[in-house]
Amino acid sequence: MFDLRLDEAADWIRARGYARVALQFPEGLKSKAIGVSRSLSESTGASFFIVGDPCYGACDIFDHRGTADALVHFGHSPIPSQGEDPDVMYVEAFYEGDIGPHISAVADSLPHKVGLMATVQYVPCIKRAREVLEAAGKEVLVSRGDGRILYPGQALGCNSSAMPDGAEHILFIGEGDFHPLAAALGTDAEVTVLNPITGEHRSIADLKERMLRRRFAAIERARPAVRFLVVICSKKGQDRTDLADSIVGKVISSGREAYKVRLTEIGPDALSVYSDADAYIITACPRIALDDSARYAKPVLTPPEAEIALGLRDWEDYVIDEIRSPCQD
Repeated sequence: MFDLRLDEAADWIRARGYARVALQFPEGLKSKAIGVSRSLSESTGASFFIVGDPCYGACDIFDHRGTADALVHFGHSPIPSQGEDPDVMYVEAFYEGDIGPHISAVADSLPHKVGLMATVQYVPCIKRAREVLEAAGKEVLVSRGDGRILYPGQALGCNSSAMPDGAEHILFIGEGDFHPLAAALGTDAEVTVLNPITGEHRSIADLKERMLRRRFAAIERARPAVRFLVVICSKKGQDRTDLADSIVGKVISSGREAYKVRLTEIGPDALSVYSDADAYIITACPRIALDDSARYAKPVLTPPEAEIALGLRDWEDYVIDEIRSPCQD
């Protein structure tokens, strides 16, 4: 169902003479890790190890230097603005099914001008979806996105720059909520999600409204905060040190205290030890604040949300935090 391109990976490893290779998987593909390691070991004779730490995207690429000759990274595409590493192979695990019947089933319910977006595994489905929708008389819009986006129409959890301008409706091809919800927060157009495996078609509007209510509550909880902990991530694709410095300046200018902490893995346990902080401002992946705020005892804000809490931005001017290219504000 998802193409792991094991023959191609084996050819790449053999052709370059790699003896030690690291294999990195997102959580959804870790169940296949042992089988992949076994297959590649048998076909190449190389030594492999599985990177066991969580992996959230190509921004979270494992630094294999010193432990392996090369890295095969499954489940994500390269982030062009991060540059190329000749010793890293990306395997996007593209979906191989035919989405055509599912698109036909929803085509009549869509307005005339439809924008298409997808998570990376389903990017190949955009071409087929476009063919079906255009045959149904729709005008289809697909945008390329900025320097963090490799494929037209591709959405990252931290970047929806491939959102098509002028679309009356966004049809998002994928599973789960985070990616389409991030896209929905960045547009006034209606966003619906089409699961290419099950054919389920659903609106994201209620989720968007609930998310905005939760974000408003977090901001209100942080308004009386005096001491802010500004969190920086050391991962290459999430490091926004310049933005953190800017936020620190804004906090201090408002008459409050700001302190910086730099972490590789950010979570409730890592931050709870800083018990003097009244609120956290996350300059790393936006999903830490948007997805996981209920896990933290203190308010967790994105940088634009912090500006609202500090009185520098109105709630009516709420914008979702995104990591755009280059990886700084």
